[in-house]
Amino acid sequence: MPLPSPQPRKLHHTRRVLCEGYAREDGLWDIEGHLTDLKTADLTCKERNNGIIPAGEPLHGMSIRLTIDLKLNILDVAASMDYTPYRICPSITEHYKQLIGLQIAPGFTRKTRELFSGTQGCTHLLELLGPVATTAFQATHAAREARENWSDGHQPPPMLNSCHTMADDGPVVQQQWPHFYQPSAERQTG
Repeated sequence: MPLPSPQPRKLHHTRRVLCEGYAREDGLWDIEGHLTDLKTADLTCKERNNGIIPAGEPLHGMSIRLTIDLKLNILDVAASMDYTPYRICPSITEHYKQLIGLQIAPGFTRKTRELFSGTQGCTHLLELLGPVATTAFQATHAAREARENWSDGHQPPPMLNSCHTMADDGPVVQQQWPHFYQPSAERQTG
């Protein structure tokens, strides 16, 4: 269902986040995230274009690539900043190499905040890591499912209890993975 019709309004800012997952020929995966911020009016910025960022030119244009395996271990990281409001911004990109050796798993967001919050990172690259992590799950899902054979009943699918639709007492789990279905006490007595 679409959003309700808005009141009359004028666009001032657009943030685009694009994340893509690539299967590599060597069996690894590259997960790339790109963030772009655009303004609809010229923006004063002392360190760019003689003090002005023209409307439609990115204020921020930043990217990060995580190279992962099917266990979602981060094996390599590359970060770049093509558009920034300050010349010093790109000097933080090498800090993101600290992700190497981490696994995209429960606690990943907490760990990235510990590593890159405040002056230890870039707000925009930190924000981008969330959608990049979920893209890693989505991009590798079929390959991980084939490898782990979630349908055989020995190992629960990783999305079990990750949201209300995947609740182990819900209709989706009951139909898709009946061996992991856990009827709630409410349903059993109802």
